[in-house]
Amino acid sequence: MVIDNIRIPCSRSIRLAAFLSVALLFAGCSYIPQISPYRMEIQQGNLVNQEMVSKLTVGMTKEQVRFVLGTPLIIDPFRVDRWDYVFLRQRENSSEVEKRRVVVFFEENKLKRLEGDVVAGAKDAGAVPVAPQGGR
Repeated sequence: MVIDNIRIPCSRSIRLAAFLSVALLFAGCSYIPQISPYRMEIQQGNLVNQEMVSKLTVGMTKEQVRFVLGTPLIIDPFRVDRWDYVFLRQRENSSEVEKRRVVVFFEENKLKRLEGDVVAGAKDAGAVPVAPQGGR
């Protein structure tokens, strides 16, 4: 090998070692481990569970319903007798999203019925009538 008119002795073993080193270096670059950032749990809205819904009875005032279920996520200014409770949760490092929706209907400021994903468990005379999601 000649560099700037200076002769450097290079044996075949040195060339072979250099070639193998470069080949291993490039081969190592083809394997990149899958590294993903930590993703925290994202929770939005109001969690309404079965226990909360079972405490509701027909004829409760809006204040009583607010005490049991919490402040609604959406109060439509054009339909003041309807409250929407929406809940979304995505667990950490997961792509699955848990969704729940409960709609509370009032008539003359008294609880009339519910719609949504959580159903009333009690079958008493005072239990809230629950319609399936999307029903009116």
